[in-house]
Amino acid sequence: MSDSSTILVTGGAGYIGSHAVKALQKLGYGAIVLDNLSYGHPELMEVLGAELIVGDTRDSSLLDRLFAERPIDAVMHFAAFIAVGESVQNPALYYRNNVAGTLSLLEAMLKAGIKKFVFSSTCAVYGPPQFIPMTEEHPINPLSPYAASKRMAEQILEDFDRAYGLKSVIFRYFNAAGADPEGQLGEDHDPETHLIPLALLTALGKRPDLSVFGSDYDTPDGTAVRDYIHISDLATAHILGLEYLQRGGESAVFNLGNGNGFSVREVIATAEKVVGKPIPVKESPRRPGDAPVLVGSSAKAREILGWTPQYADLETIIQQAWRWHQKRHG
Repeated sequence: MSDSSTILVTGGAGYIGSHAVKALQKLGYGAIVLDNLSYGHPELMEVLGAELIVGDTRDSSLLDRLFAERPIDAVMHFAAFIAVGESVQNPALYYRNNVAGTLSLLEAMLKAGIKKFVFSSTCAVYGPPQFIPMTEEHPINPLSPYAASKRMAEQILEDFDRAYGLKSVIFRYFNAAGADPEGQLGEDHDPETHLIPLALLTALGKRPDLSVFGSDYDTPDGTAVRDYIHISDLATAHILGLEYLQRGGESAVFNLGNGNGFSVREVIATAEKVVGKPIPVKESPRRPGDAPVLVGSSAKAREILGWTPQYADLETIIQQAWRWHQKRHG
């Protein structure tokens, strides 16, 4: 299917989207990136030689033109705002971009007769874990406007399948981490909120210290435990989800995680081993809404999509991120 398929990748100049673009290119797909560059990095598109259209998913006339002029077969949708704290302070921004943006994109697809959609969602839709590892059957209880906006988009997709036959694969990620093993792409948010890049930026002297939020959790070392999944493994899953839809697969939801967790202290210790020096740490109080343990089961993605993570080892994830950070910020 790939030799003639062109995929629209929204938010393709961002962290996860750019890795998906690279994975598509490697398999011979055509990838067109639509990104409003509020957080995306246009220079990464130059590195990949990918076509970048600067625009917003809420711009219906732009979408109509794009779908009319290009032989687009399917859409991968990464164009979302993702900062939980910001979503609490400014929910309007999140509902406008993450919900209204998704809705206008889906409506433009239907007008153009495009009915295959791969959606970047989040394990945050589950809320506090009631059992570990969390499966796709876990109760849904989003606690932030960010998580709620993703859940609303999922609900829209369920309804669009029933009403219009638009087929979707929804991926609920745990913690995306690491960088492209070939060193072309990596994680570069501004502001940065993720643990591994914050640890590496501290090691590079770009930050005075690394905050550890909460050391009194009911976990083996008192710090929160999270499930880290390598960004390239995440990108591979999106290709498998796309191919599943191209084979006529029904709409489905899949968790993406490693199925094992690492504590904040374990991540810092591994980062110190990789960078070869201590990373200064500051103990801080717990953040509201942070669960002690978040670990997901991806048995369903393994079974139905044949997905197998290639980079499950924490040290490998951090080594590749360190190479990228040295190149980007060294």
